[in-house]
Amino acid sequence: MLDHQGWKSRAAGLTFRNQAFIDGKFVAARSGKTFDSINPATDEVLASVAACDIEDIDLAVAAGRRAFEDGRWSRMAPGDRKAILLRLADLIRANLTELALLDSLDMGKLVADAATVDVPGSARFFQWHAEAIDKLYDEVAPTGPGDLALVRRVPLGVVGAVVPWNFPLDMATWKSAAALAAGNSVVLKPAEQSPLSALRLAELAAEAGVPDGVFNVVPGLGATAGRALGLHMDVDCLAFTGSTATGKLFMQYAGQSNLKQVWPETGGKSPNIVFADCEDLDKAADMAAFGIFFNQGEVCSANSRLYVERSIKDALVERLVERAKGMQPGDPLDPASRMGAIVDEKQTQAIMRFIEAGRDSADLATGGERVRIEGKGCFVQPTIFSDVKQGDPLARDEIFGPVLSVIPFDSEEEAVGMANDSIYGLAASVWTGSLSRACRVSDRLHVGTVSVNTVDALSAQTPFGGMKQSGFGRDLSLHSLDKYTALKTTWIKYGV
Repeated sequence: MLDHQGWKSRAAGLTFRNQAFIDGKFVAARSGKTFDSINPATDEVLASVAACDIEDIDLAVAAGRRAFEDGRWSRMAPGDRKAILLRLADLIRANLTELALLDSLDMGKLVADAATVDVPGSARFFQWHAEAIDKLYDEVAPTGPGDLALVRRVPLGVVGAVVPWNFPLDMATWKSAAALAAGNSVVLKPAEQSPLSALRLAELAAEAGVPDGVFNVVPGLGATAGRALGLHMDVDCLAFTGSTATGKLFMQYAGQSNLKQVWPETGGKSPNIVFADCEDLDKAADMAAFGIFFNQGEVCSANSRLYVERSIKDALVERLVERAKGMQPGDPLDPASRMGAIVDEKQTQAIMRFIEAGRDSADLATGGERVRIEGKGCFVQPTIFSDVKQGDPLARDEIFGPVLSVIPFDSEEEAVGMANDSIYGLAASVWTGSLSRACRVSDRLHVGTVSVNTVDALSAQTPFGGMKQSGFGRDLSLHSLDKYTALKTTWIKYGV
């Protein structure tokens, strides 16, 4: 791992890909328009990036359609597709330092986290989906003599992917790796706050051997490029991670256009329930702090609601305050920093509005201030509110920042009821020394993933997604391939 000066030196030597990647080439937006990619830790403009619009989306989708129809990828032998995606995984690893810096500079995350979590994870997920390509078998349905019914999973065609800014490379990977593994063409729109690593990923994909037109990246604003992709009549599937409100828009776009499949993974307000029979309160405090302060709280499954049995509430809050004080924000390029910058000024102000309102409705245990590093940047202290009311916006709304709401409970029934009392259902955590309680409570929580005696557990082998207004898309695992393929039956009659 580089030291602070090493990261700064490498950052100073970076060049940024700032054009759209369409049909194997970097190209300017047809309109000539650009938008600025800004480093939220320093307020400096990193690059002026192509602002794609309807015409650029049309070009990218047409390139993807040509590639799909001529079979250069969709009908490539599974082993050959696998070999190319494995090369891409290796190239991600080989360019780890650059990719980590791109995400850190672009959206403010700690470069140490990007280098040890995000970039290795992206390589691992590409490798995992690549390895699955030649291990998936189709079906033969049970029929009578003289009939042979083959049931196959076939790629859909052109997949549009719209991803958020909190994990730029990881989210691009979660969508693209599975869609490409299934044989589709992809048109990826990264968030306008963080387009740089996706553009570099496209270049690496081409270097790995992904054919021209198969993987296209179209940076642009959500209201223009994102909307154009959602309404496009020749996009077969739209995979989205982001806010619930925007996910609803994409479902509307599908109804207004070609009834394309839409797979949303949207907001969250994940509960973390700590019972008095928790066997290790220090570990629970460590993980509760990680669950809300990791990545500055800009995590859709962040454990932002902490339900604590009343008899241990004060002891746990005391531990959490101690940990929060040791996780103050700093320069994202300094490996000693424990928290990075908020993605931009708009998000910083939104977080601060929640905090200011919370001062009047709950007890501020620690934090609550916006800070600057060397007089610059979008930084917010790790913040804990104690004795939050269940109906308070602190406990109901997705803040998407380093703000923890602590809510006491007196019984298991009350804890489960409050945890489920949310429009969201993405994830939850349960801390208990009782196996029976762990299973019983997990069964009753209406969420996509329950982590027991840990937080936010995920792997390439397990599906990630939610229920209720957290959406119904699933990323990771073999189940992720379901949304990028269609079942096709071929029925053959033969003489017996």
